[in-house]
Amino acid sequence: MVRTVPGRTDRVVVVGAGLAGLSAALRLRGAGREVTVVERGSGPGGRAGRIEERGYALDTGPSVFTAPELVADTLAAVGEKLEDRVPMVPLETTYRAQFADGSHLDVHADPDAFAAEVEALCGPGEATALRGYLADLAELYRLQLSTFIDRNLDTPLDLLGPQLVQLARRGGFGRLSRHVERHFTDERLRRLFSFQALYAGVSPYRAIAAYAVIAQLDIGAGVWHPVGGIAAVPRAMAAAAADAGVTLRYDAGVRELELSGSRVTGVLLDDGDRLPADAVVVTVDRPETLVPGFRRLRRPVYSPSCVAVHVGVRSELPGQAHHTISFGEAWREVFAELTRDGRPMTDPSLLVSMPSRTDRSLAPEGGQVLSIVAPTPNLDRHSGGNPDLDWTTLGPRYRDEVLAVMEARGWTGLTGAIEVEHLDTPQTWAAQGMAAGTPFALAHTFGQTGPFRTPTLPRRGPENVVLAGSSVQPGVGVPMVVISGRLAAERITG
Repeated sequence: MVRTVPGRTDRVVVVGAGLAGLSAALRLRGAGREVTVVERGSGPGGRAGRIEERGYALDTGPSVFTAPELVADTLAAVGEKLEDRVPMVPLETTYRAQFADGSHLDVHADPDAFAAEVEALCGPGEATALRGYLADLAELYRLQLSTFIDRNLDTPLDLLGPQLVQLARRGGFGRLSRHVERHFTDERLRRLFSFQALYAGVSPYRAIAAYAVIAQLDIGAGVWHPVGGIAAVPRAMAAAAADAGVTLRYDAGVRELELSGSRVTGVLLDDGDRLPADAVVVTVDRPETLVPGFRRLRRPVYSPSCVAVHVGVRSELPGQAHHTISFGEAWREVFAELTRDGRPMTDPSLLVSMPSRTDRSLAPEGGQVLSIVAPTPNLDRHSGGNPDLDWTTLGPRYRDEVLAVMEARGWTGLTGAIEVEHLDTPQTWAAQGMAAGTPFALAHTFGQTGPFRTPTLPRRGPENVVLAGSSVQPGVGVPMVVISGRLAAERITG
């Protein structure tokens, strides 16, 4: 039996209007609870931020959107349809992979089109291997979804069952790099199917093969573009929540949770207001700063961080894809720099997103918006990061370096055409309250995954406080935090 919040749970306060908090709020409202969401920012979205300036709309949070069915399912809890709130456009080319030798490969959602691209670039043997690997990924994902991801876990014993045995038999607990190498001989394909480990905060040389499933979400199942940008998704969820009777309070920081015995009875806001509560959902990145008695893992390991350069440019930048993974020459060295040496990549691999390629509402005529994400060390020495890097001076220099690399790799004329710009560094994330200065939370090391990651209902702390977000089960990324909101709601509704 999964543990649930005991006693009355009629009035619930949700702290944080990011994707996890809104997901929980919609589920709770759908189950008949009286729900208030408090958010210290001026609007919904949390990490999925938005800057609008001079006709450019820059998404400053996640840039790749997968598994829209999870948001659809969340909205359905209050009788809403996703397509009525945010139309979704499937991307025919989910990624363009650009390699250091000058070659590139368009990754297609359609497996036949993808296999044809692979055959043209790498030969028929690799195209056959690709088909087998995609089938393998889909099966790995099916096994993991029911075992690790889509359920609340209280102890490692909750994992025991036939799926775990099948996962082990399929090599799910071996190394990701070896798992990929067994399928492909072409170095370019090996990189394409293992770089996703960075999303989980681990080098592919250390990540378990089970993390291959991240590639299933964006390569196997496809990538979508929400019309209006990714920030349109939390805005739509918040609007649906308000229409369903959820109270949303912005510019409302939480001072403390008021404790009586083993329960929180109220939420005190910075402005002095007190909200009575039978249960509280906390979605902050560091729950220990707010939840009395809660203690996290003794020596947490955090994911690498990133520098994100968001620009609006008065240039068409013809021929570029919606999403590009631009690989440098270096590979193994990159991961050593990020997770061991605590220094920025000397030969960076970058994720570049240009959503205005698909959605012209995001940029003025003749312009484009780009997000360029360069992984960097975090600020925690124990996690292989570097607290001594002074990002106030390093940030602008690194931004110049990244843009110079972009120019050299084909985004010609980009630097001279910038009209709007926003830069985020590990220092920015730390100032926003994110542990170790990383927006990617706790790394998915084996000891911080599944039942070993903080559960949505911790054993220490008040009995009626539930957690959601990327630092708890199931983990990091848009699909995972949406699921965590649902799992948190289920701890309250039973």
